[in-house]
Amino acid sequence: MKITINADTTTKQISIWNGIFDLTKKEIQVISNLIDAEAVTRTGNIADVKNKRAAARNMGISDYNTLNNYIKRLKDKKALIVKNNNYTLHPLLNADTTYVEILIKNGGDKTNNNPMDE
Repeated sequence: MKITINADTTTKQISIWNGIFDLTKKEIQVISNLIDAEAVTRTGNIADVKNKRAAARNMGISDYNTLNNYIKRLKDKKALIVKNNNYTLHPLLNADTTYVEILIKNGGDKTNNNPMDE
């Protein structure tokens, strides 16, 4: 089965994968603004000070350091990957990722307790 999804905004793109990452609305807003800022600054580090400043300004947050709490939660939820103090997006959240194959394991021969089958 092939499904094509139109994700015409960064927020929609992130929301597609939210069942996997379990992000709050605010976390989606933060990561979307960081992604949009990185698209302009091209620092190579999504959590760079330039990106945090731009994201905070866009969100109406006066102190960009407030975003550090959200960045930590995004890292804990694996939406952001940190390597050598450099933050990048999980590949599923990267707009350059155009193909993803998903295999759903449904428990094999386990009993299906779905009343719709009766």
